[in-house]
Amino acid sequence: MRKISLILGAFLSLFIISCEGPEGPPGYDGYDGRDGQDGEDGVNILGTVIDIQGDFVADDYSIFYEFPQTVEVFESDVVLVYILWDQTEDGNGDPVDIWRLLPQTRLLDQGILQYNYDYTFFDVNIFLEADFDLGTLPAGDTDDQVFRIAVLPADLAQGSRLDRSNINAVMSLMGASELDVQKIALD
Repeated sequence: MRKISLILGAFLSLFIISCEGPEGPPGYDGYDGRDGQDGEDGVNILGTVIDIQGDFVADDYSIFYEFPQTVEVFESDVVLVYILWDQTEDGNGDPVDIWRLLPQTRLLDQGILQYNYDYTFFDVNIFLEADFDLGTLPAGDTDDQVFRIAVLPADLAQGSRLDRSNINAVMSLMGASELDVQKIALD
């Protein structure tokens, strides 16, 4: 028993002593590599936010938006579309936009109206669906409608506990502010 205590004590004191002492000399720096050509600029993976304003007109009651070449959308990216539903005022009297994630359904006297969308990595198509004649809609439901399109890179959308219905949370995740939003009026 005494030999075991002596051996354990020796190992313990060796362990404690080995952890102390002056720091050794720094290592030698390696050789610098040869300079090469600069590469091309990378793709913006932070995402894009675009506001479009347009009218739903007879025949197809849709608003079609094709992404410009400056916006690169991959098949794996997530495209979210929000409608400017209403405006309110903050405590200072400044306007505050109220955005709702599509699809949105309204119950009208004529029946059920739904704002919906689909997308590819080339474009977004926002359209109206209803169980009644869309020609009976008032101009307030079809004219000068504002939509916010958020292109979320797959890397950001995966694995995050993002509340996609909250445009502020989406923009915060992308590092975008109101000043970064491109505004486009469609004819």
